Amino acid sequence: MISNDVTISDESDQQVINKTKKRVQTFIKKHIPITRWLPTYSRFYAISDFIAGITLGLTMIPQSIAYAALAGLTPQYGLYSSFLGGFIYVFFGTIKEVSIGATSLMALVTIEYTRDMPIDFIVLLCFLAGCVEFMMGLMNLGFLVDFISLPVTSGFTSATSIIIIISQLPGLFGLKLKCENIVDLQKLYQNWGNIKLNDTLLGISCIILLLIFRKFKDLDCSQIKEKYLTGGLILEKTLWFLSVSRNAIIVFIASSITFSQDKNGNKLFATAGSVYPGLPTFALPPFSSQVGNETYSFTDMCAHLGTGIFMVPLIAVLTNVAIAKAFMRDGPVEASQEMLTLGVCNIAGSFVSSMPTCGAFTRSAVGSASGIQTPMAGIYSGTMALLALGFLTPYFGFIPKATLSAVLISAVVFLIDVNILRILWKSSKRDMVIVGGTFWICLVFNVETGLLFGTFTNALYLLYYSARPKIEVQKLKTLHGDRYVLIKPEAGLFYPAVAYLTNSVCKIARNEAKGIYPLIVDFERFQGVDYTAAKGIEKLITTFEGKSQSLMFLNVSQYVVNLIMNLSNLKNFKFIQNEDGIMDFFAKEKIPKSLTSATFATMNEVSNKCTEVEKTLPEQESLLASNQGVKSHELMPLNSSK
Repeated sequence: MISNDVTISDESDQQVINKTKKRVQTFIKKHIPITRWLPTYSRFYAISDFIAGITLGLTMIPQSIAYAALAGLTPQYGLYSSFLGGFIYVFFGTIKEVSIGATSLMALVTIEYTRDMPIDFIVLLCFLAGCVEFMMGLMNLGFLVDFISLPVTSGFTSATSIIIIISQLPGLFGLKLKCENIVDLQKLYQNWGNIKLNDTLLGISCIILLLIFRKFKDLDCSQIKEKYLTGGLILEKTLWFLSVSRNAIIVFIASSITFSQDKNGNKLFATAGSVYPGLPTFALPPFSSQVGNETYSFTDMCAHLGTGIFMVPLIAVLTNVAIAKAFMRDGPVEASQEMLTLGVCNIAGSFVSSMPTCGAFTRSAVGSASGIQTPMAGIYSGTMALLALGFLTPYFGFIPKATLSAVLISAVVFLIDVNILRILWKSSKRDMVIVGGTFWICLVFNVETGLLFGTFTNALYLLYYSARPKIEVQKLKTLHGDRYVLIKPEAGLFYPAVAYLTNSVCKIARNEAKGIYPLIVDFERFQGVDYTAAKGIEKLITTFEGKSQSLMFLNVSQYVVNLIMNLSNLKNFKFIQNEDGIMDFFAKEKIPKSLTSATFATMNEVSNKCTEVEKTLPEQESLLASNQGVKSHELMPLNSSK
């Protein structure tokens, strides 16, 4: 007996252990995605990721230097932001095309909240943004990004691209002034006479070369491959490599020219300035800072950053999820996991003086075109950034500002979405208003206000549609010739739409049904009701009590029935289970044929008979009462809930 008890106990313990192991494995696979693909990692994947990682590094290094300049920082801070995120994303990231690092959007938003402040504020913003992103992931708030529609994203992205181009025009023309938005273009006009010819020629030449190199990958080499297969393949791969590494090539050529001329004592171009050499120091993010003679405490720094503590992570998450939606092909987008990962990347990045980071569409496109297979490519691109910091930082000071401006302009100009305006003009004026409003508010005021405007405008449209659902009205008849009016609201019934729906039912009863024909409200699309809706249904039922015109509800789920009964004071709730029960409803109600078989042919015919029917209504009501023997509200239908 004791042995059997021990055996049962051992089996029970083993089941608990197995369940615990399964839960732990599920948790690890969910939150550490590397465990999903690493066991099947092959040599082909390794080679593909290596090539993609090297290509990404050649793209990331010059872009990160340019993005640091956009954020008002020296070049090395762009590379500080470009290696640790890639390493971390390998373990926790879900999208192989995402490359975590400095981006033009993050640089633009960052400088909006840290302008003319020391690097301490930018590093702290990176840390706080990471904390907010991580908390959003823990609370599974990934669904929030779904409320930012594509028109809002398009208007926001196009506006930020133009703002970036405007901000780079002074550097392109060798001017020492700041352009923050479209209003500041007047500064450029006022200083037109101070434009430096050397910087202007270099910047424009770099843009032209970058645009030409960009087209190399699209050149058709099929005819050459038909004659010389090997030579054609080599040429095709060479053109592709020149295209994807164009930024690094142009920056190297321009820096070499500047370096050689500087050795000869000729300062041809304005450069990025002095750069601190070597790798970043690993330290806690600053929680206080000295600005001139004033000391900022942690709370003072947070007060200065203001809404940026929430806007920066929101925009970063939006960007990552947008990239995920664009490149994800074989599964759902794990928005909450992306939030967690992005949070860890930024929190860790703040320990190496990183600016706020996220993914970038340009790098994702390069990675996808390079044949990337897994996030492992981030190891190689991050290593290249570290090597650049270790060996090339003394030469970063020779990079011309005009070249960095050209790199930025040629990168973001293709993010301006003009095509969407043509599409929306033909099909959706409402979405066009949202795109236009978001775009112009971002340009004239700031990107934060523009994004909030677009999001809240979309939310207002959603509220309007939930308060004014479309109602489909059909005039139908049964196989026995009993006629009725079917009312089908298109959405669930919740408090904003209650008054509208009840008023609409009453109007339909008077107009389409002429106060005679039975009304059937179809609940097929209803997933639930709230307290206000339950009271509205109760009021509607009370309104039709004692009338000769019947009101019935169709396709009501048991869940909705229970809600209505629990939330209202109804003793019973009459409803028809499905369409097959409509004839049974007419048979049970015993509605006279004179009421249900009148013609629906034309409104004129109905109007001509209206007076005659109204005269007979008292007699008909008396007939109904005698046939039924009870008042209509006391009837128990075929399907009823008590």
